[in-house]
Amino acid sequence: MAVSARKRAPKAPGRAPKAQGPRPKARYHHGDLRRALLEEAVRTIRDGGGAAALTLRAVGARIGVSRTALYRHFADKSALLNAVSEDGFRRLADALERGWEAGGGGIAGFEEMGRAYVVFALDNPSHYRVMFGVWNSREHDDSALRAAGARAFQLLVHALATLQRDGRARRDETPDRVARYVWAVVHGIAMLGIDARLPDGPGGVRDVTDYAVRRIGSGIFLTEPSLP
Repeated sequence: MAVSARKRAPKAPGRAPKAQGPRPKARYHHGDLRRALLEEAVRTIRDGGGAAALTLRAVGARIGVSRTALYRHFADKSALLNAVSEDGFRRLADALERGWEAGGGGIAGFEEMGRAYVVFALDNPSHYRVMFGVWNSREHDDSALRAAGARAFQLLVHALATLQRDGRARRDETPDRVARYVWAVVHGIAMLGIDARLPDGPGGVRDVTDYAVRRIGSGIFLTEPSLP
């Protein structure tokens, strides 16, 4: 009988067979970990009693990362909460921008912005509570957070300035002052909706929002465009 030219290599003595258990979790890439921490923080706020119940270590433990990896992204709880708030303001600004564009600008666009604001708050209550909540943070030292919040507010100011420029809105107040009034109204409605003080149904938070944006408009808009 012919002998095969290739012989099997002998097994190394004492070498154990490979384990067939579950594979370990893949490590997060640098950019992915920050997003994962933010998402876990939002879940904790939603399910675990709000921002007061949040701890940086607990968030890291839930997604299985070391303390060293945690602190590369967030120095402490305040830094994590500021990041959640910044993320919320970015999302809110995007929603307001989409509302303005969906209405084609003008009065219709402004009204869509008001609805978009309340819908964002109802859809993202954990973000919203952190954005406008009170905690021991260094939010005023966080330039990225300040910029995100300013962008959201300035979108409203810009919409009002555009309406005034086009002769669609009264010019007896500055756009900034009117924007603060509008913000106060929709913020109040949003918080009542989040706290379930207004039901989400007929006659509830969305109907109140529609009524509010129309009533706001009756005070600041002109029925007929004025001359520039």
